[in-house]
Amino acid sequence: MNWITINSEEEVNNIYNSTDYSIIYKHSPRCMTSLMAYRQLKSEVSAASEIEIPIYIVDVVQNRKESMAIANSFQVEHESPQILVVKNGECIYDASHEDVSLRESLASVD
Repeated sequence: MNWITINSEEEVNNIYNSTDYSIIYKHSPRCMTSLMAYRQLKSEVSAASEIEIPIYIVDVVQNRKESMAIANSFQVEHESPQILVVKNGECIYDASHEDVSLRESLASVD
């Protein structure tokens, strides 16, 4: 799994319009909880090299418009850290703060 940085609302729209699963991680570099969640998530992603679902990351401070576009597009309350599993324009799983986990996210995938 490779991390894909979200830098535009067009990228959010592409994820929204995709029929495939995607994982989105919303991260704040100013928040200690977010930094701990990111460290844990990076470790889980490294250990899950066989997973073919794209994982996106958005910096909620630097890319505020994109972060809000994610919240609006997928009808979730904006939080960070936050992880979403999306498919067909719907959020099928989301968790925030200490509940951010790749393992739990993948459990929501068929």
